[in-house]
Amino acid sequence: MAQLPPVSRFMDTDVPSLRADMDLLAATDFLIQHHVTGAPVVDDALNVIGMLTEKDCLRLLTLGTDDADTPAGTVGDFMQRDVITVSPSVNIYHAAGLFLANNFRRLPVVQGGKLVGAITRFDILRAVSVNHKLIAGN
Repeated sequence: MAQLPPVSRFMDTDVPSLRADMDLLAATDFLIQHHVTGAPVVDDALNVIGMLTEKDCLRLLTLGTDDADTPAGTVGDFMQRDVITVSPSVNIYHAAGLFLANNFRRLPVVQGGKLVGAITRFDILRAVSVNHKLIAGN
């Protein structure tokens, strides 16, 4: 049986990341500008300390009032701190299982404690398609 392809073969290595002290409204603009639904939050050493998603940003709206005051906060105030990560050597089927068991759309890929990439559900679909074509001989 052929070895299952690793996450490293399909992950993105250019991963937009955020800092915990960043203003949440600026982080929302950042996600929009980079066309991503979420981004890892890293410290100065590129250790993943959280994840901020579009859903987390929507929580800012719940702090608003009918007044003209815009609610405020930082990425650190709204980010998810319990982040599931994967190693670049993990196979794509393991990553697919994590996506099926959880609601998130992307997984930070970490090696030696440092952010080295990210894999999305779309990347897994691409991997399945490529792997299927290889098996079928197409």
